[in-house]
Amino acid sequence: MKKASGNGGHRPRYITPEGEQALREELQFLWKEKRPEVTQAVREAAALGDRSENAEYIYGKKQLREIDRRVRFLTKRLEEVTVVDRLPDDQEKVFFGAWVTIEDEDGEEQTYRLVGADEFDLNRGYLSINSPMARALIGKRLDDEVSVRTPEGFKSVWITGIRYGSAPQDK
Repeated sequence: MKKASGNGGHRPRYITPEGEQALREELQFLWKEKRPEVTQAVREAAALGDRSENAEYIYGKKQLREIDRRVRFLTKRLEEVTVVDRLPDDQEKVFFGAWVTIEDEDGEEQTYRLVGADEFDLNRGYLSINSPMARALIGKRLDDEVSVRTPEGFKSVWITGIRYGSAPQDK
């Protein structure tokens, strides 16, 4: 297992196949399209003369550094992650990749997919597997009550749905 940074323990870095594909597409775009485009712009700006006061040149070099930093990160990250591309044996329990619908004490429902840290996006309903809510949901079953520590104190939610596969139609 790989050591996850900042938590002091060993934890695998899981990712869904869709998440891995998104990282690969970003890497491909940066390396094959964006970087050559910015390199050409820097080349053209450098041809204009004095580079010390050439804003386009300075900005372009900064962009190249940021692109290169992201390319290095993505390359390393793709080597570290473990793609979870099979369904769990017991699909009645919450595991990585599950879509989980929970209901809070006020009767409000929310649906989340438990994904890797690189994929989390609450606007899409993607909840990091490392979040307190996701950790509390792992291994639970339909109708289980789950208590989660929040900044406001403990919060209880009930699992009203568990499914695996693509996004729900209403998302």
